[in-house]
Amino acid sequence: MIDPELKQELDRLNAKVDAAFQSAEKTRKYILWTIVGSVLLIVIPLLILPFAAGSLLSSYSTALGF
Repeated sequence: MIDPELKQELDRLNAKVDAAFQSAEKTRKYILWTIVGSVLLIVIPLLILPFAAGSLLSSYSTALGF
């Protein structure tokens, strides 16, 4: 049989391990969404840039009379 004092210590350690796991999962999700947000903030403007640049160059050349 397990000593009651040893069982109590194991239960305490299990609680600490569970808390550390929950904290690690929250951190993992935070980092994942930070990466997703960063990629979106870089990729979306890069996709829009060719259309915006073409429109701006067209209006600029029209204004200059080319």
